[in-house]
Amino acid sequence: MERGLACGSTPDVLDAYFIPASDTGSRRAMIVFHGLGDSANGYTWLPDALRLKDMNYILVNAPDSYYMGYSWYDYEGDAKPGVLRSRKLLFELLSVVAEKGHPIEETYLFGFSQGCLMTLDVGARLERRYGGLIGISGKVFEPEVLIAEASPVAREQRFLITHGDADPVIPIETTRPQAQQLKDAGFQIDWREFRKQHGFAEPEEIDVIREFVSSG
Repeated sequence: MERGLACGSTPDVLDAYFIPASDTGSRRAMIVFHGLGDSANGYTWLPDALRLKDMNYILVNAPDSYYMGYSWYDYEGDAKPGVLRSRKLLFELLSVVAEKGHPIEETYLFGFSQGCLMTLDVGARLERRYGGLIGISGKVFEPEVLIAEASPVAREQRFLITHGDADPVIPIETTRPQAQQLKDAGFQIDWREFRKQHGFAEPEEIDVIREFVSSG
């Protein structure tokens, strides 16, 4: 795992680490956003789990320190300033990724927990259609605002949102109606529920993610 992208580095505030595809000629990319207190290093297992030989991975650290890891926004206080700041930084990051030769239509965003919230928040505002947007065990920040501010292509984006039926951190009763709200607003939401808590249901959930990416 090497710091920065294949050619050059990301904006100074966000550290990112690049894991190249087994298929060295591929430019497909998955940009991974971790959860609260985690880091890019916490997702080095993902390439081996997904077994997508043509996928390059860009693992991103959130901007704020949080104990032994990082945070995308204030978990205990007002989340909004951090969400808005992280949204801006992620748009800058996506511009860099595209400039480095990773086609937008072959680029995927993947986020867990806080990273899921940022994936959905940024994904609805993208001005071009990406390969797909994957949100795991998170929630939607200000759903009504997100729908109102959605880009003209938001309803063309492919979203996979998964959640655990026994999640003690972000109860499914919070996220399930939010996902339905997005579906009712015309978003292409593939909603999946798994028997799990706040983590990953392997191998079933990984298989679903792989199928979602492979069908894009």
